Amino acid sequence: MEADAVSEGGAMAEERPPRLVDYFVVAGLAGNGAPIPEETWVPEPTGPLRPPRPAEPITDVAVIARALGEEVPQGYTCIQTSAGGHPLELSAGLLGGTQPVICYRRGRDKPPLVELGVLYDGKERPKPGFQVLDTTPYSHSANLAPPGPGHPRTYLMYRRAAEGAGLHALGITDLCLVLPSKGESTPHTYCRLPRNLNPGMWGPAVFLCYKVGLAKANTLVYEAELLGRYPEEDNEAFPLPESVPVFCLPMGATIECWPAQTKYPVPVFSTFVLTGAAGDKVYGAALQFYEAFPRARLSERQARALGLLSAVERGRALGGRAVRSRRAIAVLSRWPAFPAFRAFLTFLYRYSVSGPHRLPLEAHISHFIHNVPFPSPQRPRILVQMSPYDNLLLCQPVSSPLPLSGASFLQLLQNLGPELAITLLLAVLTEHKLLVHSLRPDLLTSVCEALVSMIFPLHWQCPYIPLCPLVLADVLSAPVPFIVGIHSSYFDLHDPPADVICVDLDTNTLFQTEEKKPLSARTLPRRPYKLLLATLTNLYQQLDQTYTGPEEEASLEFLLTDYEAVCGRRTRLEREVQGAFLRFMACLLKGYRNFLRPLTQAPSEGSRDVENLFYLQGFLKSRERSSHKLYSQLLHTQMFSQFIEECSFGSTRHAALEFFDSCVDKVHPEQEKPEPTPLVELEELSGSELTVFITPPEEPPVLEGSESTPQYCYDGFPELKAELFESPQEQQGALPVPGPSRSAPSSPAPRRTKQEMKVAQRVAQKSATVPELWARCLLGHCYGLWFLCLPAYVRSAPSRVRALHTAYHVLREMESRKVVLPDEVCYRVLMQLCSNYGQPVLSVRVMLEMRRAGIVPNTITYGYYNKAVLESKWPSGTPGGRLRWAKLRNVVWGAAQFRQPLKDRRRLQQEQQEQQQQQQQQQQQVAEQQKSGSSQTEPCLERPSPTRPLQRQTTWAGRSLREPSSPIGRLVKSGSLGSARGAQPTVEAGVAHMIEALGVLEPRGSPVPWQDGSLSDLSLTGEELAPGSSPGGSGSALSAQSTEALEGISGRGSKTSGCQEEAGTPRKGLGARLQQLLTPSRRSSASRISVPELPPDLPPAARRSPMDSLLWPRERPGSTASESSASLGSEWDISESSLSSLSLRRSSERLSDTPGAFQPPSLEILMSSCSLCHACDSLVYDEEIMAGWAPDDSNLNTTCPFCACPFVPLLSVQTLDSRPSAPSPKSALAGAGGCKDAPVPGGPGPVLSDRRLCLALDEPQLCNGHMGSASRRVENGAWAYLSPLVLRKELESLVENEGIEVLALPELPAAHPIIFWNLLWYFQRLRLPSILPGLVLASCNGPPPSQLSQGPSSWLTPDPASVHVRLLWDVLIPDPNSCPPLYVLWRVHSQIPQRVVWPGPVPSCLSLALLESVLRHFGLNEVHKAVGLLLETLGPPPTGLHLQRGIYREILFLTMAALGKDHVDIVAFDKKYKSAFNKLASSMGKEELRQRRAQMPSPKAIDCRKCFGAPLEC
Repeated sequence: MEADAVSEGGAMAEERPPRLVDYFVVAGLAGNGAPIPEETWVPEPTGPLRPPRPAEPITDVAVIARALGEEVPQGYTCIQTSAGGHPLELSAGLLGGTQPVICYRRGRDKPPLVELGVLYDGKERPKPGFQVLDTTPYSHSANLAPPGPGHPRTYLMYRRAAEGAGLHALGITDLCLVLPSKGESTPHTYCRLPRNLNPGMWGPAVFLCYKVGLAKANTLVYEAELLGRYPEEDNEAFPLPESVPVFCLPMGATIECWPAQTKYPVPVFSTFVLTGAAGDKVYGAALQFYEAFPRARLSERQARALGLLSAVERGRALGGRAVRSRRAIAVLSRWPAFPAFRAFLTFLYRYSVSGPHRLPLEAHISHFIHNVPFPSPQRPRILVQMSPYDNLLLCQPVSSPLPLSGASFLQLLQNLGPELAITLLLAVLTEHKLLVHSLRPDLLTSVCEALVSMIFPLHWQCPYIPLCPLVLADVLSAPVPFIVGIHSSYFDLHDPPADVICVDLDTNTLFQTEEKKPLSARTLPRRPYKLLLATLTNLYQQLDQTYTGPEEEASLEFLLTDYEAVCGRRTRLEREVQGAFLRFMACLLKGYRNFLRPLTQAPSEGSRDVENLFYLQGFLKSRERSSHKLYSQLLHTQMFSQFIEECSFGSTRHAALEFFDSCVDKVHPEQEKPEPTPLVELEELSGSELTVFITPPEEPPVLEGSESTPQYCYDGFPELKAELFESPQEQQGALPVPGPSRSAPSSPAPRRTKQEMKVAQRVAQKSATVPELWARCLLGHCYGLWFLCLPAYVRSAPSRVRALHTAYHVLREMESRKVVLPDEVCYRVLMQLCSNYGQPVLSVRVMLEMRRAGIVPNTITYGYYNKAVLESKWPSGTPGGRLRWAKLRNVVWGAAQFRQPLKDRRRLQQEQQEQQQQQQQQQQQVAEQQKSGSSQTEPCLERPSPTRPLQRQTTWAGRSLREPSSPIGRLVKSGSLGSARGAQPTVEAGVAHMIEALGVLEPRGSPVPWQDGSLSDLSLTGEELAPGSSPGGSGSALSAQSTEALEGISGRGSKTSGCQEEAGTPRKGLGARLQQLLTPSRRSSASRISVPELPPDLPPAARRSPMDSLLWPRERPGSTASESSASLGSEWDISESSLSSLSLRRSSERLSDTPGAFQPPSLEILMSSCSLCHACDSLVYDEEIMAGWAPDDSNLNTTCPFCACPFVPLLSVQTLDSRPSAPSPKSALAGAGGCKDAPVPGGPGPVLSDRRLCLALDEPQLCNGHMGSASRRVENGAWAYLSPLVLRKELESLVENEGIEVLALPELPAAHPIIFWNLLWYFQRLRLPSILPGLVLASCNGPPPSQLSQGPSSWLTPDPASVHVRLLWDVLIPDPNSCPPLYVLWRVHSQIPQRVVWPGPVPSCLSLALLESVLRHFGLNEVHKAVGLLLETLGPPPTGLHLQRGIYREILFLTMAALGKDHVDIVAFDKKYKSAFNKLASSMGKEELRQRRAQMPSPKAIDCRKCFGAPLEC
């Protein structure tokens, strides 16, 4: 074990942990030598008085036989009547009976008797330490049984106190006999022996009872006062209560007269609890002891009352007497560490009566208060050495959702037994008056605390005084229920009130009147009661076998070795007893949440009444009929009303109530056996075995040549001197009051309780075994992350109400996606925000969504809901006007929808007419060309119909939901490029025909039988000419406002003579078309479409790269962000309007089509989660990383799908910063990009003359202006890619430590980069609005050094809308030492511009012919041949070519690059590949295919990709 020595004020002062002790006080009789005023006598409490009891204990007991003529010995008292006054005669009327009589004697000449017993001779042996009374004082037999066979000889036996026990030792003070047949019962505070003294057939049963108490001498009682305290100043959060002295000495400060040679008794340890007005508790521990008191301070009347003066000779003092007074030292704390307090106070008392010492007593007190903290996870064990022989060990309490208290369920069960404990439980549930008393004051607090803890989650609302001082005894006459503990000596003079249930812990008896008798245990639910009784009985038996009382050993060896085992055994039994009561309460209140009544309308008077918050009658009818009487009383108690109010509106006990709800879900009242898993689980404190060792205070140094002589010697406990206390080395002032973290958020809404974390862990472990559930589980945690950041997003939104409605739509989207939510944080956060911003109606809608989703809100969520409904301001006025306006709006909208088909019909008719006119014009042109006899074959173009183009698609395959229904299939890219002339030239492409022929995109028209199927000779050209250009010498040029169309026209063929209608041609099958497309032997050079080159007289804007005119954002179509062959819809712009939008659409869909409406992004962020497994040198992609994560919120590793090795994936981030200086008026006119090469609106555009140019249209780098930007600052970084489970735990820890405001600070990206970039990744992945992109700009301190000399620029006023985030599927920066992927080679062969130029060499075997062959096999649905061809080309693993990507990934990316990602259905691709894999596995074997990395992703990975969407760009 590791131990660190910490001196006073050392490491403890750095973090300022909570103190263990707050105050040290001394209580007793005040005054410095002055006489004690008689007015300070403690007044007698009201109540019935008893006759005075004798002051001397019983020292001897005897039996005399009257039939033998024996007389009562001198000094003995004979018991002749029963307790009820009936005459007694043992063995009366029997022949040969001795008529035994019991006698006793009082005195102080010998130790008193402490216990009596009855022995049946011949059937048992005497108990150890007992003496058997077998003869009378006259040497006859002391047998109490009648003579004759069958009657065992019955003798009394007794146990005497040890020699030197002292004046205040416990002893028997009274004896009596009871006759149950006469209706007599055991007197209060008496203990009855269970053996009958008259076991024969004749005569009534007789039982012996005795009372144990303190036989005091002459005593004067005064009210205790405060004699000293430390520190002198009050803690502002915890001032010292004025009533502390009377609790330190509950029976008063006494002055007693003892015999001169009487020894001092052992100090008495007591504990107490002070309850504040808010229900907070302060725990106290006191040590009471006696010290000498000077006679000079007594008046003559006081001396006479104490017996110090002779009653015959007035004024003569009697000798042989000593005067003693009682004093107490105590500590007060927020923590119930009673064993540690007892050890510390005992050390101080021993220190005061021994000596001399080199250090004053005050030094030890201040050292303990300032330098001993309460144990924490950082300091789980604290070993305090007070002296070389005095040590104490503090251990961190077991972490539990149950509230921390000073309860001891073991002492409750040991002193009361199972049946009596259940009876008290019933009395507490029905709010009876309970009075617990004992002669051991340290036992009262622990038992009373257990009584109020075993009714958890109910909270006792009535008076509660575990140790009641004598001056407050009038509370016993209060007309309200109470739980009070009091010293048993109170009943020496007073009888208890008639309506109070008295519990004697010393005799294990309960006293009650018939009028106020609680309900019978039969009224409890039958099966839960039987299970509780059986569990407590079993634990009671274990307690008798193992429990040996408190350990007083304080040696260092014991504390470091055996203390753990002893405390662990006690803690386990303690938790089992507490768990038994908790299970009973969970069964008792099972299903109570189903009867809570949520508020659904504006609050009114009485809204907080229990009848309006809880359906009492419905809950009562759902219980057993035999228990209705119990429930009728329980439902009308104050504590149940408080419980319902806490469940309805929330409280500081929200975590404990949530834990109880989980217990209710676990228990099954109909079962007769407990659940296999305990309700109260013992959690490990921490993995660290660190023990902080605190040394005693340092002694003053000894000067050389001098002797160290002790300076401090005490005759008793000294008066505290302020100058002797040692001040702490840290800053003066009171330490903070222990409680929640100071930096924690004020509300628990964004945080999960410990119970919710446990449930989330179990749900994750269960979901990990089911692929679909695992993906939904990860998705649920991602939404939980977004809602955790929702408060910061709402505060920064322009319209907070719209932001709240956005969150509501996110909730509905979650439900539609069947997200697995392990907790209610999403709903709880939104309800809290509805409460903060006054949206009660929205809160009601959220509650309805929860019910629709089948979620029963827990206590915290339900409390925020009712708080929002009750405290928020509801809309004023009646809703009738709003409803009528809503109806009118719906009528108008419905009429407009009915008229829409008529408009569409007229529009279609006009389009058909225009199309017919265009076809006639084209036919005329073709006829004129044929007549002219021209030998040059011109490409054929057809202007498309002006129908609406396809809208943006959200997946790689399938048509958009907004796609117009048309028999003609087309793929159109439309946009507004700002043309001044309005011309719409079109280009016909063969790519759509190729897609239909491959079977990837469903054909929607008649196929075109291509004569040339070569992938290397595909071309795309146009015929629409710019004004002034010759028809034969120039290609088609795109104007600024153009529509790029890739159409498959039904019924059209490609002929060398021109474009003509093909009629009567039979439709060819798919196989024939594929052969015609993909077989090289069927090529025909005569039918190849040629592309004319650009004439030399074109303007410079048209002579540059054909793609240059597509680089500028003002010419970029606003709806093409997701239509490129490399990007998916996760590319979207962040703006204030999009953040507060209710529809969550991408901002690019809402951009204006006016020129100059789109500004270039100031900052572009590229992100990729593709990570390299260094064990097998394979790239693992996002869905595979998700599938490999463990259901553990502390595990950062994922599992490689190829080698099954764990590794930490990385999230790569690349920022492209292109923020320019202030634009000049000239550059602003040139276009949004501000570049001199921007094309003039209306000028000639590029000529699309090649397949690579067609596919280049799908490049996001070109569509977004990446290649045309200059002087971009590039920064790369990589951080750990965290699972949503791990990220949520880290984010909650961040919010817990730094507050929710940290999520909106510009320092977040730099201070917590891992959390920030992971959040940005998930939010962009799910298209959720957030403020995170804007924080990237806000985190920049200023412009780069090159622009510091320029004027004001966009650096000073960053706009979040100018941040563009793109998520990539593949790596950001390729490895130069690896082989390039096939899709990159395809783009290289096709001369398509790349985002990153491949740095490494290209193997010769990866030729264009190989790529075309793979595509051809795929198009012919021969995927197994494509896989086999790649495997054959790469070779076997040891010597063959190694690709970092698997075969599946290579073919998928190649297909997407060749056809365009919008035309590839990944689901269909997976089916084809799976079929091919199974076909190859039959010949090659699955194991070999796995070794060569040809397998598909796992089902879990496919479900993750399906759930999160196919992300990403390549």
